[in-house]
Amino acid sequence: MPFQALTGEALADRLAEAVPDSVERADGDCVWVEPSQIAITAQFLRDDPGLDFQFLNAISAVDFIDSFDVVYHLTSFRQQHKGVVKARLHGRESLSLPSVYEVWRGADLQEREVWDLMGIRFEGHPNMKRIMLWEGFDGHPLRKDYL
Repeated sequence: MPFQALTGEALADRLAEAVPDSVERADGDCVWVEPSQIAITAQFLRDDPGLDFQFLNAISAVDFIDSFDVVYHLTSFRQQHKGVVKARLHGRESLSLPSVYEVWRGADLQEREVWDLMGIRFEGHPNMKRIMLWEGFDGHPLRKDYL
């Protein structure tokens, strides 16, 4: 049986009840979360028995020149569903959001990769250093403004 994708509205409704002021909006297949609330939101998404997102598939980032989206793909094997959570960071300098490493240990290398290639720092990560490029490398090569 294939996994069912939860709608952004369904995720937003659950989050709005449990984590006040966390939801910015729902958009089709994803929920947009206030960046400062991402770790608290992740904890709820993992621990709530009805959602049970025990598995973090992927963290990625998208550069839109004036902002960056950080995208979390989640799966619940017990509930047989999946969900997408996004956070938007505005600007280009000193970008950061809370780490979800304490919620999903699988975030370790993924957050480091996003830092290394896109320049988004994850506050609270225990080992936030480059993973693909060498220390001292100038810049973040997947940014659209990288020369």
